[in-house]
Amino acid sequence: MARYTGPKVRLSRRLNTNLFENEKGRKALERRPYPPGQHGQKRRPASSEYLTQLQEKQKAKYIYGVLERQFRKTYEEANRLAGPTGENLLRLLELRLDNVVYRAGFASTRPQARQFVSHGLILVNGKRLNIPSSRVKKGDIISLSTKARDMIVIQHNVDTLDRSIVGWLEGGDGGKQVSVRTEPTREHIDVPVREQLIVELYSK
Repeated sequence: MARYTGPKVRLSRRLNTNLFENEKGRKALERRPYPPGQHGQKRRPASSEYLTQLQEKQKAKYIYGVLERQFRKTYEEANRLAGPTGENLLRLLELRLDNVVYRAGFASTRPQARQFVSHGLILVNGKRLNIPSSRVKKGDIISLSTKARDMIVIQHNVDTLDRSIVGWLEGGDGGKQVSVRTEPTREHIDVPVREQLIVELYSK
C-alpha cells in the first residue's frame, strides 16, 4: 500500500499545520513556527494565488493520507455529485474507513488508524475489512475485532483520548463500536482546509 513515509514534522512546519495531529508535530510548531531549512526563519516572499491553492490541496492530501492519483480521482467523483464540490470532496474523505477509525477514538492518529485497518483489527458490520480507503455508508457499524479489544494500545486510546465522537457517528459497546448515523456535513468536519481553494486549483 502506497503511503507517505517522509519526515512528518518538516512537512507540518512547511505547511504551518500539524498535519498528522501528533504531540511531536504540535511541539515542533510551537518551538519553531517557521518553515524548515537553512533559510526558514527569513521572511517569506508574498505567496501567489497558485501557491496558496496548492498548499491547501497538500494539507488535505497529507491529513487524510491520500496520494496524488487517489486524491484526484476522489475530487473527480466529488465533482460529479450534486452540491458544492469542495464539501463533497471532504465528505468522501471523511467516509474513508481509516478516518472513521480515527474519529471513533480507536487510534490516536490517522496513520495509526490506517495501520489498524491494514492489520485486520477492524470489523464493518461484523466482517473484517482491511482496506483503509474503503468507504463506509449510513447504517454501517464499525467495531473492534476480538483481538483488537485485548490490545493494550487500543484500550489505552479508548480510555484516555479526550476526543468527542463527531455528530455523524454514534458510539456504543463501551467505546468499542461506532455506527454511521448520517453522512457528514461541513460543520462536522474540523480539518484546517479551505476546500474552495482546492476546487479553484483543479478548475484551472
